[in-house]
Amino acid sequence: MTTFKEIRGTAIQVVSSDPSNPETGQIWYNSSSGTLKGYQLATVNSFSAGGNMNTQRNSLAGAGTQTAALAFGGEAPPRSTATELYNGTSWTSNPTGLNTARTLLAGCGTQTAALGFGGYLNTPVASTATESWNGTSWTTSPATLSPRYGHGGCGTQTAALAFGGSVYTDRLNTTQLYNGSSWTSGGNLNTARVYFYGTGISTAALAFAGYLSPAANTDASESYNGTSWTNTPSLNTARRSLGGAGTQTATVAFGGYSTNYTGSTELWNGTSWTSNPTGLSTARNGVGGAGTQTAGLAFGGYATTSNTTATEEWTGVALATKTITVS
Repeated sequence: MTTFKEIRGTAIQVVSSDPSNPETGQIWYNSSSGTLKGYQLATVNSFSAGGNMNTQRNSLAGAGTQTAALAFGGEAPPRSTATELYNGTSWTSNPTGLNTARTLLAGCGTQTAALGFGGYLNTPVASTATESWNGTSWTTSPATLSPRYGHGGCGTQTAALAFGGSVYTDRLNTTQLYNGSSWTSGGNLNTARVYFYGTGISTAALAFAGYLSPAANTDASESYNGTSWTNTPSLNTARRSLGGAGTQTATVAFGGYSTNYTGSTELWNGTSWTSNPTGLSTARNGVGGAGTQTAGLAFGGYATTSNTTATEEWTGVALATKTITVS
């Protein structure tokens, strides 16, 4: 009979306490508890229901983490100033909202120190407004972004990045960097687009999906190093108006509009995109996003016939020590 040693190249280790930093798939016998244990998959990539938002809307911006998120702006209709805070269980409406009502804006930062910039006011007016959030209220910055909406955004309140978007019928490839007081020009995107998403920080960003001119969804993905954009392997599903969460090397992308409203979810590992077997329970576009690839948040959006208040919490793959039994 084949033994574990013949398969793995080593005998099962006997230890008095569990290893502090085991390898994936490692097996050992704990002599203190008298149990056979292994380090294996504990949870799989999936969404679960979170608390509903108070204001249903689409094309809103988000910031923060899964348990401390911020949602602001969007299309209710009309253009919204609404600001809500999520504590991991429920949303609370803030007494005051954005100073400039707008949709299709970008956001970044944390629940207590966020930035909202650009957006759509009224045809054909794109916003130049930049607002900072201190955990209680929004303050309009004297710094003005070049007008755009449907653009990507990422970073922090004092080191943000805005890229792509549109002014009316055009598609932009320009990038601007914010240092806490002013916007300056950065390197151009390789693919000019609108209605896409961005993750990461101002010196290590990722841009993915979107809408081209002439009208067509794209699966294009690019990374930014603080100076220039480089094309990366494409998404598996071309789409626009999606959400996302994560960093330049570890991102989850969800929802959007492909040939229809979709809940499709993909994972980026810094090298390639992988389609996840399960996606959002509520297929939608114009969805907000926050968090990380292992603990993300999707909220709001437009679901086929109307805006939604649905919130879904994303849990990425996690490993844990498990006791091995005959069952």
